[in-house]
Amino acid sequence: MTPAPVLDTHAWLWWLRRDERLGAASLEQLDAFEVNNRPRISDISLWEVAMLVERRRLELSTPLRDWLDAASHPRTVRIVPISAAIAAETATLSQALRDPADRIIVATSRISGLPLLTHDRAILRSRLAARWSIV
Repeated sequence: MTPAPVLDTHAWLWWLRRDERLGAASLEQLDAFEVNNRPRISDISLWEVAMLVERRRLELSTPLRDWLDAASHPRTVRIVPISAAIAAETATLSQALRDPADRIIVATSRISGLPLLTHDRAILRSRLAARWSIV
């Protein structure tokens, strides 16, 4: 069984919104992961979505709390909390990644030993996380 990836915040949003920037094959594969192997998100992604809504960079069709509850339901994703190991790992990433949320997401991928689905140029350039690709 192929392990499901950690999703960067934008990848999580694109998947849920069926955004073609992910590509049909990626959308299909993300949908196909079994219930015990759902894609993961860092809990910082919940906060990032809330900030996008607050700054009016993201519009939702339902109230934020309802959307977050549905979008983070265990049938959809597994939330990975910031652990001591993830927090410590972020300290090793500060030279390559300036954004604290990006550091937490990359650290989540690294500590979990799971590939990361992202289109973030800074993260991709850093090569600090294994990149998820369809097998």
